[in-house]
Amino acid sequence: MAHPKHRISKSRRDKRRTHDKIDAPTVAICPTTGEPHLYHRAHWHEGKLYYKGKVVMEKQQ
Repeated sequence: MAHPKHRISKSRRDKRRTHDKIDAPTVAICPTTGEPHLYHRAHWHEGKLYYKGKVVMEKQQ
């Protein structure tokens, strides 16, 4: 097992962790419905499934 010989300083430890953060997901606005959705994902709006601003599928009742 790793066993450090010297204590790691807070600044050195925090420099290593600068990239360990969570970014908010990028949200797009549908040109047809105006609904916000994740990029490259289809989304439902009023019983219809939209992808790239076009109706892909309608909900069956």
